[in-house]
Amino acid sequence: MTFTSLRYETQDRIARITLNRPARLNAISAKMPAEIAAAVALANEDDAVHVIILQGEGKGFCSGYDLKEFAEKPGANSGVQDMPWDPMRDYRFMKACTDHFSSLWRSYKPTIAKVHHVAVAGGSDIALACDFVIMENEARIGYPPARVWGCPTTAMWVYRLGAEKAKRMLLTGDLVTGREAKEMGLVLDAVEPPMLEQRVMQLAERMAGVPRNQLMMQKLMINQAYDNMGLANTQMIATVFDGITRHSPEGSWFKDYAEANGFAAAVAWRDSGRNIPQGRERKE
Repeated sequence: MTFTSLRYETQDRIARITLNRPARLNAISAKMPAEIAAAVALANEDDAVHVIILQGEGKGFCSGYDLKEFAEKPGANSGVQDMPWDPMRDYRFMKACTDHFSSLWRSYKPTIAKVHHVAVAGGSDIALACDFVIMENEARIGYPPARVWGCPTTAMWVYRLGAEKAKRMLLTGDLVTGREAKEMGLVLDAVEPPMLEQRVMQLAERMAGVPRNQLMMQKLMINQAYDNMGLANTQMIATVFDGITRHSPEGSWFKDYAEANGFAAAVAWRDSGRNIPQGRERKE
């Protein structure tokens, strides 16, 4: 299979999926979600593979959806419609992305996210869909679009952190370091950068020695508990809400501001703590 946004390799019972858009800090293109799911499917179909590692090429893991493509580029796109918008058309697109990312969670084989520098916005959706996340101590993770123009569609924050800590992250849009994420219980481990590959391989090789059927049964059993807690329903609501955030008055302001001033300026306003213009204010 030929991929445009990632690389897929296997060695010694381990498949490695590498997000490969380093010039854009591995930002999520329209093709990347489906390619992630396709790579996970390849690993699941390969009886030689027992464990999957997901990582990013270049300076960071993933900076989220490519806002140059989805926000800065003038006019409508697959993530933003002209008004009046069709919520179910939006849902169809974003639910597909959510399902593609969640293939890492549903994978019959364990998945490990190896996070360096950043896993933010949609990048955190991808990382948290993995069974395990191991970060560099000073790498950052969070969902800044919770401030405007986004809702985390995989909804893994509450399942990993509980209500209060999930609210602390999503009602602020703050980023936390790998060290803080480990203390919160969001990720399995955080280590110094030179130790990241070694720590990931330590876990991967430990699981790689286990029979595939054992890995599959244990993972299915644990995931079923989350299904019983309503993960699918929560993801459905989150995906609908995500579409609303991009078409609300404030979401429209963000898109207009990004078109006029560049996505970096729009993100800087969003993350600065300045008030997000509301209602008629966005026209001023």
